[in-house]
Amino acid sequence: MRIVFAGTPEFARQALTAILQAGHQVVGVLTQPDRPSGRGMKLQPSPVKQAALDAGIAVLQPRSLRLDGKFPDEARSAQAALQAWAPDVMVVAAYGLILPQWVLDLPRLGCLNIHASLLPRWRGAAPIQRAIQAGDAASGITIMQMDAGLDTGAMLLRVEQPIGPDDTGASLHDALASAGARAIVQVLGDLDAGHPPAPVPQPLDGITYADKLQKSESSLDFALPAAVLARRIRAFDPFPGTTMVLPGIDQPVKIWAAHALPPDQPGGEPAVPGAIVRTGRDGIDVATAEGLLRVTVLQKPGSRRQPADVFLQSYRAP
Repeated sequence: MRIVFAGTPEFARQALTAILQAGHQVVGVLTQPDRPSGRGMKLQPSPVKQAALDAGIAVLQPRSLRLDGKFPDEARSAQAALQAWAPDVMVVAAYGLILPQWVLDLPRLGCLNIHASLLPRWRGAAPIQRAIQAGDAASGITIMQMDAGLDTGAMLLRVEQPIGPDDTGASLHDALASAGARAIVQVLGDLDAGHPPAPVPQPLDGITYADKLQKSESSLDFALPAAVLARRIRAFDPFPGTTMVLPGIDQPVKIWAAHALPPDQPGGEPAVPGAIVRTGRDGIDVATAEGLLRVTVLQKPGSRRQPADVFLQSYRAP
């Protein structure tokens, strides 16, 4: 089969690499335009672009694929290239652009999406982080036949991935990136052999949406239970991270690891949410609406992540 791949970040790069290693023919790649990154803010290629260039594959980086959008010339150029590539199928993984109908209709076998959740739960932009934040016991990969809706297409394959008590956004991302790479190779192999998986419509029950992550969500609200805050800290590692204000430090401190504890003194006068109850080698205990949050890894502005015992060597609460 002739395959076009559309993707941008590391999650997608792993899928592209697996497809190539499986011997499939990738005739072209779509990825987001280069972005400024690093201390010098120099333009950097996406992980998918770099992998495609290393493999000698042609790359397109249109800012839009809408023929009637802000960049119609780029969209028409991409359309001409896709028509010339004549793909049998397009594989899409965290591309970052909405595919208009003309793209969905162009490949003979349609467009397949590698989605990082067990659809229909967590449609949308941030399924990995929202699953941890919500306390889900499992996430997974769904290979989906794309349609015009937001992650609404029929499912070709679902692979479950347990969420462990210590999983972070980063660790679950890595596990799902590997699972997604294996899953798309399996589906492409079935298509190439003439045995396509039977599409299964998504059920109408259990639909949830994973809103895009916002930096405004970083600040920890200690009016919430400790268990909720601990999940948020794990979910938002590495982005957007979580922060709290410590007395004596002008800027918010990043919190990278914490776990919930029972209330300090059941039946006693509860501490004000956000108050530091105690500090010690095991961490910094902060009162919440329900239970204590023991913070174990912190990062001062301009510093590195530190375990609480190291952090406390240079910090004393006023």
